Amino acid sequence: MDPTVEKMGAQLMLWARKISRLADKAHNAGGTARFEEIVRVDELKALHAIAQSKFDEFGRAQGARRADLKDELTSAWNELDLALKAPH
Repeated sequence: MDPTVEKMGAQLMLWARKISRLADKAHNAGGTARFEEIVRVDELKALHAIAQSKFDEFGRAQGARRADLKDELTSAWNELDLALKAPH
């Protein structure tokens, strides 16, 4: 397997764990903060699911389809990365 693809898979697992920790924290928060954190976590989960889906599809693809998916994967990847880095 391509080392870059392996690194991306590992990063997606790290991000999943980070989102899980944020979800735990959100459920322990109170009041308005809890609602806002839960909404943020839900958004991150959705972005992660999209990135994971594109990553999985990219890993199975061959030839021209793989090249097409590279742009989609990069876009989903960058969107998740930015969302995780954004202040909340």
